[in-house]
Amino acid sequence: MKMVIAIIQPYRLEEVKEELYKADVNLITVSEVLGHGKQKGVTEVYRGTKESGNLLRKIRLDIAVNDNFLEPTINAIVKGAKTGEVGDGKIFVYDLKDCVRIRTGEKGVIAIG
Repeated sequence: MKMVIAIIQPYRLEEVKEELYKADVNLITVSEVLGHGKQKGVTEVYRGTKESGNLLRKIRLDIAVNDNFLEPTINAIVKGAKTGEVGDGKIFVYDLKDCVRIRTGEKGVIAIG
């Protein structure tokens, strides 16, 4: 089991969701977050002075998958989020020790779905 965490541009969320649904990945959690990568935020000119806002709005997707869904999940996120521009985002993959479905008490790969 794996936990896939993706940080993407907010305007790419619908495209990513469409690609995930095509890959039969339906269990996702979406959060609005703030952060920056190498671009270190946004620089704007305000009254003739450069102002740097260092946190950008991003979307975080948390997706728990069984091992056989890992590559399709990653491919769907990349396909939906990629624009080729700086700031497209990142995908992190962690080993998931366990999962418990609260309603039934099922554990492990069965609980993920």
